[in-house]
Amino acid sequence: MSEKNILSDIKAQMNHFFVGKPQVVEQVLICLLAGGHVLIEDVPGVGKTTLAKILADTLGLSLGRIQFTPDTLPGDVVGISTYNMKTNEFEYHPGVVFHQVLLADEINRTTPKTQSGLLEVMAEGRVTVDGVTNPLPKPFFVMATQNPVDFLGTYPLPEAQMDRFMMRISIGYPDKEAELRMAKNQLEQVTADAVEPVCSAEEVCMLCGQVGQVLVKDGVLEYMEDIVRLTRTEERFVLGASPRALLALMRASQAKAFLEGRDYVIPDDVKAVAVPVLLHRLVLTSDARLAGEDPERILKNLILKGKVPMAERG
Repeated sequence: MSEKNILSDIKAQMNHFFVGKPQVVEQVLICLLAGGHVLIEDVPGVGKTTLAKILADTLGLSLGRIQFTPDTLPGDVVGISTYNMKTNEFEYHPGVVFHQVLLADEINRTTPKTQSGLLEVMAEGRVTVDGVTNPLPKPFFVMATQNPVDFLGTYPLPEAQMDRFMMRISIGYPDKEAELRMAKNQLEQVTADAVEPVCSAEEVCMLCGQVGQVLVKDGVLEYMEDIVRLTRTEERFVLGASPRALLALMRASQAKAFLEGRDYVIPDDVKAVAVPVLLHRLVLTSDARLAGEDPERILKNLILKGKVPMAERG
């Protein structure tokens, strides 16, 4: 099966079972194909867990889930070593991260110490316990969910953890037509349990490799860097986008172009992914917060100020 047919089948099946949110489906696929991870911030009940199951089952990947609570420990995530008295040796017991898709549910309900257990996992695709390093399966993709930070019993994610997520997105409530379709699907037994694989893990890895071959011309790359640099010089941001943010913006733009059927990136690809890639990495100054400034509005204005290469306008 050709890569175009595989991508078409993946998008068609995911949109069939996850009704009315094609943009969300696309953003999740962009993160996975670009080798990143996604943070979904939304109120309970809008389908975050269902989306993870549909994704894993559609791609033929194993799904692991951990429900974070205030008493969740790092060992629950990455695993622990225990002493075996019979063999007089320590034995490693893998944690839930040893799946190809990891659903880290309500990540901001656990303590920063446990949240930090995902840093190496997300950045390097491996787990180190007691000095022993174990590689994670490929592909490896973290879908973390969190409730809005003003909900009771939540711990804000530290900046270092937020920077590990390629995108932060929101699903939102469905419109009337989509919500009625969801209800009818339940009545007709068209649920996430009915999802069948349309490809294999090997084919997913092949697609990820091809995303890395998508051409990024110098002018488009300079356009990305210009946007990132503008966030650092914007006086209303105390923290601008990091160099990791530029790499994430580049990879996400490549994946966006790939999903559009192109082997090169255009400025419109950059514009399409810039907000979900950059917004969660930016921190307003205290004065800007007190003034009620909207970081998304500021970022969108900065994107418009970026120098678009004339010969490569989308």
